[in-house]
Amino acid sequence: MTEREGARRVTGLVKWFDPVKGFGFVVADEGGPDILLHANVLRNFGQSSVADGAKIELDVQNTDRGIQAIEVFLIEPPAAEESATLADFEDIDPAVIQAATLEPARVKWFDKGKGFGFANIFGRDEDVFVHVEVLRRSGLADLQPGEAVGLRAIDGKRGRMATEVCAWEAALKDD
Repeated sequence: MTEREGARRVTGLVKWFDPVKGFGFVVADEGGPDILLHANVLRNFGQSSVADGAKIELDVQNTDRGIQAIEVFLIEPPAAEESATLADFEDIDPAVIQAATLEPARVKWFDKGKGFGFANIFGRDEDVFVHVEVLRRSGLADLQPGEAVGLRAIDGKRGRMATEVCAWEAALKDD
């Protein structure tokens, strides 16, 4: 990022984000008015959505319309409720889930209303089931057909299932 006049670094929580509307708002840890988060700023970070309640670090700038995010640096998934175990993972050893390799994939389709969708890992024929709760725990709210993602998948009760999903650009940064 080039130095921007009046930009400052802020951390906070995503209040809500609607990928259909193309924007959402962040509540800064320091308080103050809501911060507008536009879809283009999120896309520049490599994501098309972000989960409500996700922790976010960004640069903001005061504008005539209020405070707006201009660059995203970090997104952490919302805190998971201790009691919320995804039923599909109850009988699977947590070590197996944690040992799953992050692999490149492309979203086949995802329907937020139905709460699931499918992706294909590059070089493999089978579909990988993606549950909306896995997305939320990964810090995402929605996926778009054709979107490149990194995902960890295991063999579950219904075949291959994603245990984690991240924007491919974010996956590349972790290597």
